[in-house]
Amino acid sequence: MIKVLFICHGNICRSTMAQFVFQDMVNKRGLKDKFYINSAATSREEIGNGPHYGTVSKLRQVGVPVLKHHAVQMTRQDYEDYDFLIGMEHFNLRNMKRITGGDPDGKMHLLLDFSEHPRDIADPWYTGNFDETYRDVVEGCEALLSYLQENSYI
Repeated sequence: MIKVLFICHGNICRSTMAQFVFQDMVNKRGLKDKFYINSAATSREEIGNGPHYGTVSKLRQVGVPVLKHHAVQMTRQDYEDYDFLIGMEHFNLRNMKRITGGDPDGKMHLLLDFSEHPRDIADPWYTGNFDETYRDVVEGCEALLSYLQENSYI
């Protein structure tokens, strides 16, 4: 089983969107039993809160199931428990490495680093643009799934 943890600053916008989108993708491809997918925050600001209404609204609009979720902070133990720890932007990646004490096994990546156009995914908490975030998340999740298939993880 491949264990994937999506990570952003607060775990209410981008990382939850990526978790739900990726889960929907693997479910639709009949790969549900091959993955454990979750999400977390680098900060403690939103701990216990549900997904942002903008994320919920966008996912409902496009037919992606919104799963039960409450924001949690990632821990050092997550590094041992997950195969892939996927940040949304360089700021997240820096904080992920701070929390875990580094990335000696090369498990940490940015989501869009798997795509043909590596870049950060803008935080819709600040931009208000959940459409753009959704497009970036889908691009990254499709690219991640392709990477996993091409490299014989699944």
